[in-house]
Amino acid sequence: MTNPIRTVARSAGTNWARTLKLVVIAGAGIALLSGCVAHPLQSTLKAHGEYAHLENSLFFPVFWIAVAVFFLIFGLVAYCAVRFRARSEDEAPRQVHGNTKAELTWTILPALLLAAIAVPTVKFVFDLNKFPSNAMTINVTGHRWWWQVGYTEPTAPTTTLFTTATEIHIPVKTKVIIDLTSVDVIHNFWVPELAGKLYAIPGRHNRMVLEADDVGTYYGQCAEFCGTSHANMRLQVIAQTPDQFAAWMANQEAPPILPVTASTTASSTATGASSTSTTTSPPSAQAALVAAGFNDFKTIGCAGCHTIEGVSVGVVGPDLTHFKSRSTFAGSIFANTDPNLALWLADPPAQKPGSVMPDLKLSATQISQLIAFLDTLK
Repeated sequence: MTNPIRTVARSAGTNWARTLKLVVIAGAGIALLSGCVAHPLQSTLKAHGEYAHLENSLFFPVFWIAVAVFFLIFGLVAYCAVRFRARSEDEAPRQVHGNTKAELTWTILPALLLAAIAVPTVKFVFDLNKFPSNAMTINVTGHRWWWQVGYTEPTAPTTTLFTTATEIHIPVKTKVIIDLTSVDVIHNFWVPELAGKLYAIPGRHNRMVLEADDVGTYYGQCAEFCGTSHANMRLQVIAQTPDQFAAWMANQEAPPILPVTASTTASSTATGASSTSTTTSPPSAQAALVAAGFNDFKTIGCAGCHTIEGVSVGVVGPDLTHFKSRSTFAGSIFANTDPNLALWLADPPAQKPGSVMPDLKLSATQISQLIAFLDTLK
């Protein structure tokens, strides 16, 4: 006679097993589909620099070893589950009390495997800490939530030539040293196609080497949770030909072209900024709008946080001396277009949660004037 309690228990166990199987299959499917990106902007598997290639030369062998170990263990578990399954409810498994050969095997083989992996790993760590002599040093400083980028004199790394933000320009096939620090919390600098991750820590300077094999734009981000807009702290590394890079450097070192206004000289003297900038008049149709925007910049609070060479010396926000030469802004989350600038100036915290830049309650006229002025900072 069938035991009803045992029948119900077996049925419940079967349902749980079926449910668990469906959950595992659904989870695996979601995990696989989440990685389906036709053209990922950030991929460690698409190496375009010497140090990224070095990382992959270590990653791929270890990955395939791990795959082999996974299928070996999974196969043995599946084999044992089938081979030694219970044939009847009353059958008890044969008891064993250890197997010296088996225990030595599964102790020694993993140890040898880990030792074999350790050798190239240790060598790779030392290779990462070899810094080329006479290489350009670029000082990168993490802020909440954007990256400050300072270019130094090659023969005098402590002398900063100019400062920009969000975008790092480098000459192709040339090693440059990135000197990392932070002014607030711990950030993590990561451009996966060129190199690995490195912490930017307040009060400390960590260094890494970047090199790009090909001309192009490589995307990066902060890889350490750093607050409200952590996901909005992005960056771009732009690799250029030597001629393109030299032209870009020359443009960045040049003073900005400022509109002529009656207060230009007085304002520069009052803020303590240098007076090396060039003043000229934009096309007449825009002259009044640009001049008004220039005046707004100096009077409504912008100059207190942002630097424009010859105009202001603010250090809270990004340097705007050649703002319009950058393709993005606000931590590289917006394309540098007039419509995006209008949205940003209308209410920065609404566009980027936690933004240090407050809502200045600007009028539509003031926004248009500021945009007209910012458009001249190329």
